[in-house]
Amino acid sequence: MASVYIGLVHHPIYNKNNEVITTAITNFDIHDIARTARTYDIHRYFLIHPLQTQAALARDVLDYWREGYGASYNPDRREAFSIIELALDIEAAVSLIKEREGLEPVIVTTDARRYPNTVSYQQLRQFLALDPKPCLLLFGTGWGIQKEVMQKFDYILEPIYGPGDYNHLPVRAAVAVILDRLLGEKWWG
Repeated sequence: MASVYIGLVHHPIYNKNNEVITTAITNFDIHDIARTARTYDIHRYFLIHPLQTQAALARDVLDYWREGYGASYNPDRREAFSIIELALDIEAAVSLIKEREGLEPVIVTTDARRYPNTVSYQQLRQFLALDPKPCLLLFGTGWGIQKEVMQKFDYILEPIYGPGDYNHLPVRAAVAVILDRLLGEKWWG
């Protein structure tokens, strides 16, 4: 089984007006994605943000739950937070993985749109089971990662579709659905 890493990307991100922006780190994303990532045995959860002010805010939250009162108050949260790491950009996260694993990771991202290099969950699940290369699975915030950046990745997972025409899941929910589809028990077999 490949080592799986995830990254929550805050730049370059589209806003609702299709402008490229930097989104803010949210407390909910830190907590909920860490718990989901730890449940699915993710090696590291990278909070990817270029601004030092946002990194400082995230460090304060992480310190509270790793070493402060929160660590003794809620040991389960401390454990979930043990896999979080800050990275200035996607390249920094890739470098950290390469340093740990000795191999360049395959980079896969998610989007609510289809691209020429879109793969199914079944294809990626099979890749993770058979290929020894680590995998960095990226999730965009806001209205998604800038298209020019998306085109640089190895693969893009097919969108998550519900039964209706509305398609704008919160990133925390998308992470949970996708990790379960890729790493969860094979309930359909």
